Amino acid sequence: MVMDLPPALRFPPGVAPSAPSPTPATPDAPSPAPPDAPSSTRAAPSTLMARDVSAWFGTMKVLERVSLDMRPGRVTALIGPSGCGKSTFLRILNRMHELVPGAALAGSVSLDGIDVYGPAIPVTDTRLHIGMVFQKPNPFPSMTIAQNVLSGLRLSGTKTDNPDAVVQEALTRAGLWREARNRLNEPGAAMSGGQQQRLCIARALAVRPKVLLMDEPCSALDPISTRIIEETIRELCHEVTIVIVTHNMQQAQRVSDHCALFLVDGEDKPGRVVESGPTTQVFSAPRDPRTADYVQGRFG
Repeated sequence: MVMDLPPALRFPPGVAPSAPSPTPATPDAPSPAPPDAPSSTRAAPSTLMARDVSAWFGTMKVLERVSLDMRPGRVTALIGPSGCGKSTFLRILNRMHELVPGAALAGSVSLDGIDVYGPAIPVTDTRLHIGMVFQKPNPFPSMTIAQNVLSGLRLSGTKTDNPDAVVQEALTRAGLWREARNRLNEPGAAMSGGQQQRLCIARALAVRPKVLLMDEPCSALDPISTRIIEETIRELCHEVTIVIVTHNMQQAQRVSDHCALFLVDGEDKPGRVVESGPTTQVFSAPRDPRTADYVQGRFG
């Protein structure tokens, strides 16, 4: 199935798609009223599935028919050298790829069996259900810690009757409540780098996503902050399906249950998944010799 995309994201001229060309998207249906804040009852984690996902930037194909199941209650790690399409794939999962001028894609992404690129689902709803934490901490500098946590709800127009409870719960789930509880009215930017990253995790969790995408969340952090965030990931995976991009092989082994190795076959070739499976199998008994070479540090 081909994803519905805006006209600007159709396949580039002169590029032969590996699936039928995307068709223009049906405009998002307007919401008649702001939604209520998600219930405090935590839903079971969701299944995110990608099928035959290919991607382009202009005329350059960067991903080739990637299929991957990201199962509930598990952490899926995307590993591989720089430039093989891991972060691009991550952004496709919550429709951020389509924000790039000249970008195009084909294939399908579904959340609990529902096509996230379907015309019936507004893109804002997709990004509420599938949250993102970026490589560099990015709290809103003009907002307090509490305002940062609530910003996703406010930007989406979601109402909440008890914002204080939302702040406390999100910060607790992100492992930051004890450090932040007496500083809630201080600027988020005044926190340390590791605390800022956990604040961004709390901000993502406040809207109660079903899936949390994390693009190298510890790459700029010290070992202590990295350990705290890794512990947070393991605690959260029972409530939220987590997909993480990492270049740290030890981290992939520590935090993930399932791994997918992305590689390119040569210069200017698109990235593809050459092997995926349980993390223990990928690292200890890989089926593909290229996987063994990569995880053992022979290249990459």
